[in-house]
Amino acid sequence: MTFHWFLPTSGDGDQVGAATVTAGAARHARAATIGYLTEVARAAEAGGFSALLTPVGSGCPDPWIVCAAVTQHTERIGLLVAVRAGFALPTLVAQQAEAFQAVSGGRLALNVVTGGDPTEQRAYGDFLDHDARYARTGEFIEVLRRSWRGGPFDFAGEHYRIDGGGLASPLADPPPVYLGGASPAAEAVAARQADTYLMWGEPPAAIATRVARVRARAAEQGRTLRTGLRLHVIARHTAAEAWAEADRLRAGMSPERIAAAQARFGRMDSVGQARMTALHGGGSGRLAVATNLWAGIGLVREGAGTALVGSYAEVAARLDEYAHSGVDEFILSGWPHREEAERVGAEVLPRVTALPVAVSY
Repeated sequence: MTFHWFLPTSGDGDQVGAATVTAGAARHARAATIGYLTEVARAAEAGGFSALLTPVGSGCPDPWIVCAAVTQHTERIGLLVAVRAGFALPTLVAQQAEAFQAVSGGRLALNVVTGGDPTEQRAYGDFLDHDARYARTGEFIEVLRRSWRGGPFDFAGEHYRIDGGGLASPLADPPPVYLGGASPAAEAVAARQADTYLMWGEPPAAIATRVARVRARAAEQGRTLRTGLRLHVIARHTAAEAWAEADRLRAGMSPERIAAAQARFGRMDSVGQARMTALHGGGSGRLAVATNLWAGIGLVREGAGTALVGSYAEVAARLDEYAHSGVDEFILSGWPHREEAERVGAEVLPRVTALPVAVSY
């Protein structure tokens, strides 16, 4: 297994905050200065994490610039930079990746984000529907990879047309491409184009089904595909302490915050977001949805809305269970991200039976 951490580029604190849009999220008590983000990054680096995932969207700063700055204050940890397909030409993104590899010493990985909120997409000037966005993402990755091989090349698709494109010379260290999404359209693009397919945390049986399905689709393309899981972690010495912390986080979510977040989520066309909402039904009556899996985060936070809650040994056991379900990589997080990176790195990762494997970027 490979473990990554999350870089809270929109701010941090001891309550459940948002990654991008702030509807329903807690106010951030810690500003996301480069100094603070460096502290989080160094804690994750020391804790044995391989890379840091950064968000992209209207409520957070540009991840290219922030992550490039963080690389200048860290030594080994990779940066899993989120890029919104369709908001920049893939030929330009190829150049940005080339520059990032140069300034970071080859520590880039790309998380290609298709987008799941039509309101946010339109605010950026994008009016494509859900499946059309994924079709564009497929072309985006295809052109991106072709650009990295060096030019010139031509491409004629439904969404992109390239005449004599490509980098001046092949990129020696093209970054791995991650892609998430729970719809059939997302799975089809991931099977055909991604290196790692990302999912948000669901019960292990559901994850096992999804892993088997997307890997079968990749095999039909003559490809192999890694899979990754995005989860929050609430781990303490005892299960009672961990669940008390989950209760504290839940107590910090006012009815008004929950209502604002759920109203926004209901307008989205993201299948993954709908699956997260289905776990708790928009209310707090039943939040423990599987052994040690708590859906309370998703009451106010978009995207990944579940946390592993339990003692250090219990959380490690659940990570092992997901690994046996076919998950290769985990992207973890917790509030505050600096202290929780230290805690999870010191207390959880050493207890994982399938020993963590560091990946060089």
